[in-house]
Amino acid sequence: MKMNPPQARYVRRVLVSMTSYLVFLSLALHEVGRGHVTGPLAYILAILPGLSVIGVFWAYGRLLIEETDEFQRLLLVRQAMVATAFALSIATVWGFLEAVGLVQHVDSYYIAILWFIGLGFGALVNR
Repeated sequence: MKMNPPQARYVRRVLVSMTSYLVFLSLALHEVGRGHVTGPLAYILAILPGLSVIGVFWAYGRLLIEETDEFQRLLLVRQAMVATAFALSIATVWGFLEAVGLVQHVDSYYIAILWFIGLGFGALVNR
C-alpha cells in the first residue's frame, strides 16, 4: 500500500518517537531504577519516556492536520474517537473497581497503551 506524504511523515515521526522512547526508557530504568541518578536529574530522566509517548500523540495530531483528503481525515478522527472511548472506558471501570478494592492498582501510563490498542479497533471499525 502506497502512503501519501502526510502518512509517510506520520510514520517517520512515530519511528523517531518510539526509538527515543526505547532509549529513554532503558536509560531511566538503568540509571534511576538502580539508584545511580537521584534528585532533579532523576525526575528529568523518568519523564523523558513519557514525552516520547506524547510525541506519538503529537504525530497523530499532525497527521490529522496535514491530511488533505477529507474522507481520510474523517476516518482518522473516527479511529481516534474509538481509541479514546476504548481507553477511557477501561480506565474508568478499572478505577471504580480499584476504588472499592476489587482489583489491584495499575500504573496510569497503561492508558496510553490502551489508546494505541484502541487505534487498532478503530481501524477495524473503519473497514
